[in-house]
Amino acid sequence: MKAVDSASPLDLPGVLLGGIQALGLAVSEEQQQQLLAYMGLIQKWNKVYNLTALREPQEILTHHLLDSLSAVKPLLRHLSSLDSGLGGVDVLDVGSGGGLPGVVISICCPHVRVTCVDAVSKKAAFVQQVAASLRLANLKGVHARVESLTGPFDVICSRAFASLSDFVAWSAGALSEKGVWMAMKGKVPHEEMALLPPGIGVFHVEQLQVPNLAADRCMIWLKKSV
Repeated sequence: MKAVDSASPLDLPGVLLGGIQALGLAVSEEQQQQLLAYMGLIQKWNKVYNLTALREPQEILTHHLLDSLSAVKPLLRHLSSLDSGLGGVDVLDVGSGGGLPGVVISICCPHVRVTCVDAVSKKAAFVQQVAASLRLANLKGVHARVESLTGPFDVICSRAFASLSDFVAWSAGALSEKGVWMAMKGKVPHEEMALLPPGIGVFHVEQLQVPNLAADRCMIWLKKSV
């Protein structure tokens, strides 16, 4: 039987599986189908809602899905250190847009409750549609400004949302007492880190390797100083 070229733009399931394996993730076949279905919904709704500037399936898969998947293992590692483990954990995805990385996290971490908040109503509505279409009981989209949310959330994440200072300032009221922020960035934002408000500190910086994407990616972990 002829081997399938995993780099072929037509073999999206193969590219996804290869990326999952490269990231060292345990993602079931059902979850992989949900991820591909989510990508299909992005393409469908993008025609009307302009969820992303990317149009080609291969680009959406690499720049959005695989990029978001790179956050799953670091998140699971952090959650495993909590007393509650994976159960009963609430994650808030700020400025979620079309649900990145929130939807991806909800698919890969079914025991984690994920709320995606966005100030644009149609984007929050899209996340709600994704939750209904893919039967993700642990996912919801909320149309609001993050400053209005009270939580409490154990992890507040963002992906290419705002400066670190704005991110933590706007969402501080929603963070639980022992909660953390998880900010996905490109290059390590040394200047942004230096401008963080008093009482907020970076406790970990890690490089992320996104399969098939030749670009700098990192994760900045922050918490309120004791």
